[in-house]
Formats: sequence, C-alpha cells, structure tokens
Amino acid sequence: MRVDVWLAGALEVSRARVKELLERGAVLIGGRPPRKGDRTVAGTRVEVTLESEDPRPVAQPELPLSILHLDPQLVAVDKPAGMPSHPLEPGERGTVVNALVARYPECADASADPREGGLVHRLDTLTSGALLAARTRQAWQAVREAFTGRQVDKRYLAVVSGPVADEGEIDLPLRHRGDHVEPALSGGGREALTEFHVLARSGDAALLEVRIHTGVLHQIRAHLAAIGAPVLGDTAYGGRAHPGLDRFFLHAARLGLAHPVTGLRVQISSPLPSELRTVLGALGLAGVDWVILLGA
Repeated sequence: MRVDVWLAGALEVSRARVKELLERGAVLIGGRPPRKGDRTVAGTRVEVTLESEDPRPVAQPELPLSILHLDPQLVAVDKPAGMPSHPLEPGERGTVVNALVARYPECADASADPREGGLVHRLDTLTSGALLAARTRQAWQAVREAFTGRQVDKRYLAVVSGPVADEGEIDLPLRHRGDHVEPALSGGGREALTEFHVLARSGDAALLEVRIHTGVLHQIRAHLAAIGAPVLGDTAYGGRAHPGLDRFFLHAARLGLAHPVTGLRVQISSPLPSELRTVLGALGLAGVDWVILLGA
C-alpha cells in the first residue's frame, strides 16, 4: 500500500494532513523519511511526530450569526447554506461553530468533542435552517438523548422533481459508501425513517414537508432519491440543477423539543431563505398555507 494512503488510515486523518506531515519530515519509516511513491513493508518501524494541537474551535467573531432561540441552556442559530456546521480538523475556520464559540465560548465545553461547539445535531453544508447547540454539558447530554430517543420533532422543506405520492413513509436502512449513503438492500445498514407530504405541486416539481425520526447522514437526500424524487439541485443524488441555484433545496424549517431543564415545549422556526423563495416563485410553487403551517 502507498505510504500516504496507509498513514491516512492508521492515523485517521485527511490525506492533506498526511501530505503536510510528510513535507515537514514528521514521518520516519525504517529510520528515514519516505520518498514519494514508497510503499509499506510489513514489520517496518514507522515513527510520526505530531504537534500538540488545541481541539477547541477557533473563535471568529467576524463571522455573521443569526440567533433563532437563546436561553441559559440552549442556543439555536439560522445556518446559511454553504457554511459547514463545525470544523473537522483542528484550526479549521469558516464554520457555524467558529462563529458560535466567539459569542458563547461555553459551548465548546458542553459537547463531548470540543470541535462540535455544543452542537446536538448537524446539517449538511448545502442545507440551511435551524441548528441547535447546548451551552452546558447537562443540556447537551439531555438533548442528545432526546434526539436518540426520537423525542425531537424535526421538519424540513424540500423541493423534489419526479413522480411522488401525496404523502408517504420511507422505512429504508442506509449505509455509507464513500462520501454517499445508499439503501442497504442486502441487509445491515442503519435504521432510517422518513415521512413526507406534498404541500404544493407544479408540473413535475413538488414542495414537500419532510419529517425525519432518525438522523442518518444525508438521510432525506438519499431517501427521496431512492423513491425517484431527488431534491432539486442535489446533483450528487440525481437531482436536477436549477438556474441560479448553487445549493440544493433542503431547509431545516422547524425543531420542537422539551426543554432539558424546564421540560416546557420549545419550538424553533427558521424562515425560508430568499434564494429558495425565488425558486418557489419560478417553479409556480409559492403559496401561503405552507408558510403559516411551518412558521417560515
């Protein structure tokens, strides 16, 4: 196996990180730095010198942050499409968490992994909407248990193309395949349950309200693609492109849960971004009833 490929797997880091380690001479194989193209040899001693890295997210107060809900235990933000939820590598910048810990530094101590900045769930980079974080470890643990126990009401808006029933339930296990997830038709995979109903139709396009009971990576995108109705703009899962839309039409519109301390019901709504409203108008899907329904 190529040395850089083996190192990435052994150290559980990115190939870019391995490249940086090799370039600065931090890797020795058999007592010498490896040459480009070297391959692993069984029984050879491998030494890697790693610098001490602070796992806490870099605070970036210059990044914008829109708050949807705030109390002593919880903070919900309105995530824009195109911004990752949290850093994957130490020192990474430009994520929602970088902006969040700049305003609420206690969030970094709330989650088990400081990189997550207290987030109790995440959204795909090109998905917008309500993103919830905890400000204390107690709140983080309680809300994480609520997500795992299917006690959180998670509602999304999605535009799809292709034939789709007025409503339905997709109970289809999913498994990872590289950067994607796919139906686990031969067994195995993670349980995934999605409900949907159509709010409006125009031609072969439909606006859906989607509710997920589980939280598998790319669940909505993979499930809708599996029934022949991929999300608009989601070309990775077979969705068609739309002029001027540089994201896919998937928006986390609402979260409902019991407050981790008071037990009172908390409802968090995120308004539909302007670029998605424009798409609805262009497709002839704009309306009033679904806006009132979702508080969007």
